[in-house]
Amino acid sequence: MKKTLISILICAIPVIIQSCHNTSGTLSDYTEIRYTPAEASGFSILGKEGSESTLLTVSNPWQGADSIASQLFIARSGDEAPLAFKGQVLDGEARRIVTTSSTHIALLDALGATDRIVGVSGMNYISNPKIQKHRDEIADIGYEGHFDYEAILSSDPDLVLLYGVGGESPMEGKLRELGIPFIYIGDYLEDSPLGKAEWIVPVAEIIGDRKTGEETFSAISDRYNTLKKKVADSVTDTPSVMLNVPYGDSWFMPSASSYMARLISDAGGNYIYNKDTGNISAPIDLEEAYRLVSDADFWINVDQTASLSQLAAKCPKFTDTRVFRNGYIYNNTLRANPAGGNDFFESGITHPDIILRDLAHIFHPESSDSTLYYYKKLN
Repeated sequence: MKKTLISILICAIPVIIQSCHNTSGTLSDYTEIRYTPAEASGFSILGKEGSESTLLTVSNPWQGADSIASQLFIARSGDEAPLAFKGQVLDGEARRIVTTSSTHIALLDALGATDRIVGVSGMNYISNPKIQKHRDEIADIGYEGHFDYEAILSSDPDLVLLYGVGGESPMEGKLRELGIPFIYIGDYLEDSPLGKAEWIVPVAEIIGDRKTGEETFSAISDRYNTLKKKVADSVTDTPSVMLNVPYGDSWFMPSASSYMARLISDAGGNYIYNKDTGNISAPIDLEEAYRLVSDADFWINVDQTASLSQLAAKCPKFTDTRVFRNGYIYNNTLRANPAGGNDFFESGITHPDIILRDLAHIFHPESSDSTLYYYKKLN
């Protein structure tokens, strides 16, 4: 009788183990689309039939990346990662998050989840009032090349949100060594204003609330498209628009299919640089820049310049242009802070409709009664 009981218990052990840890199969089992991006091109969220776990894949997460994927398996209900999975694994939802970009903060803020942020990069440059209110409770992890890994470790994060510029983040190796999961957020690579905002959805998936992410993005999209249609139906002219100021001996111009070019077009303007260079800004010489400025009706996004006199000191040759004489020069620095941080590049990712409203007001003030939120006219 005793031997029979032991045999029964031994046979039951595998069943008990299996009930506690569900096998997750292989990556090829994760083919069920959990969300189809409407505007974004850099992420996918897949699942497996009968499982709540999801596989978040970020494709080519930095400029120049080719066939590179950053993957995060979000394990739920006791699931294990797929066999031979080499990506990162998050156990359940991320309740403690370290961000390395201010846009990550904006995405979490749009979801009402800033309380999950336990670490940021460059506290003084951040505009978000909730983060600043609790700055003494949140670790400042430093900057690229000078990250404070002790601060990261002591903040005990469930996940670190990364971004890459021209290659993988230098944090990758150390985070692997420390056993801290990470995933890239590639919002800045999207050319579409709504494509950038749609990264709310994968961030919502990470915190276990994809439904709120979908609803939040849908509301942003509705507001943006409603205003875009209103502009298209009401304006009869498309003023030409110049961007930026020189950097050294070159003047970098975004592509004709870029984020700013699309905003300008949707606001009823005509981006004056018509070359399509993908998602990379192209350098032009100062002679070509002068010709473009001379033909422009508006000149916007002039770096940190705060006044016409500062712009004249930076670009003395350009003071004889029509746009300078008319004073139709606007900068996106109305919400910049004393340290040099700029909320345009932070909360702007989740408020493309407000940026669009600003630009429509600038280009067509006769058809708008709004006040500027991110932009100001240089005097």
